[in-house]
Amino acid sequence: MLSRARVLKVIAMLPVRDQLPTRKLPVVNYLLIALNVLGFFWMRSLITAGLPPDRLLSAWGLVPEHLLEAPTDAWWTVFSSMFLHDPTGWAHLGGNMLFLWIFGDNVEDALGSARYAAFYVLSGIAAAGAQIVIDPGSTIPMVGASGAISGVLAAYASLYPRSPITVLNPIFLLWFIFGLFLELPAWLVILEYFVVNLLNGLGAIGVRGGGVAFFAHLGGFVAGLFLVRVFMTGRARREHERWQHFRPSPRRPAARRVRGAPPWDAPPRRGSW
Repeated sequence: MLSRARVLKVIAMLPVRDQLPTRKLPVVNYLLIALNVLGFFWMRSLITAGLPPDRLLSAWGLVPEHLLEAPTDAWWTVFSSMFLHDPTGWAHLGGNMLFLWIFGDNVEDALGSARYAAFYVLSGIAAAGAQIVIDPGSTIPMVGASGAISGVLAAYASLYPRSPITVLNPIFLLWFIFGLFLELPAWLVILEYFVVNLLNGLGAIGVRGGGVAFFAHLGGFVAGLFLVRVFMTGRARREHERWQHFRPSPRRPAARRVRGAPPWDAPPRRGSW
């Protein structure tokens, strides 16, 4: 089961960009990215100064057993752990910030900055709760923004399911047919993310030791599906460009990340959630 999970991680699709411009500057999303990056360099500076990584992660990460034993002493780690990443490498931070950069700005654009900040934090709390329920006796520190970002992905899939997403083609043989990049609808890219995490999570049940908190990802994702409907109350859904083909069009202009009125931006319509 674990070997299957590892294969799935290898063939997972890596998003490169979307095509949906934002109508306002995504201040909160930029701030979240900045806080995560600063937290990473802060941890690395402490390690350089001689603090052991394990001690640092235990102090600032979320340890399920510690939280359940002394919630008044460790409650704050639910929040600190959302903005810290494994300081021994760049992949954890880089992957999370790539997903947040691509998908987070449009979710903030839809919800509004204040609602987006609350949505992000609540998704992160739900992610932590899911991992604690699955493994309440764990003494392994949990860090990372993946749970909150999973909620952001769920919100994007709900709001813009057919928005085209450019991904790195994960299958070498298909490079000769479609090229290095594929263009897929958002719902498919994000569904694949959910399924990969689900299968990896099921494969990791009963396995002791460190690793990826897959059920935190799943918990944040499921929470995001429900929370986005609550936070979109009273706000208009936005029309967006629809996916039409697998290959990215070389004539399409790059997506603008700030103010702008794209040609497909029809008047917003209100819909029931």
